[in-house]
Amino acid sequence: MSKPITEFIEKYYLHFNAAALVDASKGYVAHLKDGGKMMITLAGAMSTAELGKILAEMIRQGKVDFISCTGANLEEDLMNLVAHSHYERVPHYRDLTAQDEWDLLERGLNRVTDTCIPEEEAFRRLQKHIVEIWKDAEAKGERYFPHEFMYKMILSGVLEQYYEIPRENSWMIAAAEANLPIVVPGWEDSTMGNIFASYCIKGELKATTMKSGIEYMTYLADWYTKNSGGKGVGFFQIGGGIAGDFPICVVPMLYQDMEMHDIPFWSYFCQISDSTTSYGSYSGAVPNEKITWGKLDITTPKFIVESDATICAPLMFSYILEN
Repeated sequence: MSKPITEFIEKYYLHFNAAALVDASKGYVAHLKDGGKMMITLAGAMSTAELGKILAEMIRQGKVDFISCTGANLEEDLMNLVAHSHYERVPHYRDLTAQDEWDLLERGLNRVTDTCIPEEEAFRRLQKHIVEIWKDAEAKGERYFPHEFMYKMILSGVLEQYYEIPRENSWMIAAAEANLPIVVPGWEDSTMGNIFASYCIKGELKATTMKSGIEYMTYLADWYTKNSGGKGVGFFQIGGGIAGDFPICVVPMLYQDMEMHDIPFWSYFCQISDSTTSYGSYSGAVPNEKITWGKLDITTPKFIVESDATICAPLMFSYILEN
């Protein structure tokens, strides 16, 4: 079997962050081969960066067992799916004036670095269908998590009329088809979260129709307790923030607050981040700091790739898929 990415990075990625990338990729592969499971966390604008093209294949090939992501990453994969041709790229975004930014807003374009998401085609296409699913669940007295509502929308087929990219390039389609466990901490600050809140304010939906963040934590705790035996569960963190901090805390919560003193630590840890270590920075904290919080063990394999995840994650995932 040809392994072009493996051969390339093992030949040329020999020192510094490049070597860390190789070591972390090898550690990921070894963890899975030893029977371990892996969580991937997605912060930043990874879905808008179209990481789904390769993350979907990781899901299909069983290289990821659980995802924690921001509400933005949950929905923006689907936005790209249904409105890709309406996106606009702004390569010279650093040169934009305040007036230029206002003009983008007036055109219904919401900018994420060099990429503008079209509000009407992306947000509203999803809103039309997801609101119906929310209301239908409430009428039946049913409650679901944010990702479960998204799964229902995907699997119903109502979005297929809008598909503008190959379905195999959507990580959310792959996740829905696999019924992959997901937690979406802080979902309320996403576009769909804002829309849901607006319907609650208008009295058209009840907040309780959407399962809460606390319920996400108990859902994760149950999953971790059932799946952390043997080689254990690894933690592959892209970026920082709540997508990483929320799920990693399940271990000290179970150990300290539930007094489950036999609960295993995370058994592999890697973070891709361009955040530098500074006073109070969680995203830039070195892995060893997590030992003091009861998240990682002294012996947990720990890696940090201090670079751009949009460059590094596809390389690492390619290596993992080849091996």
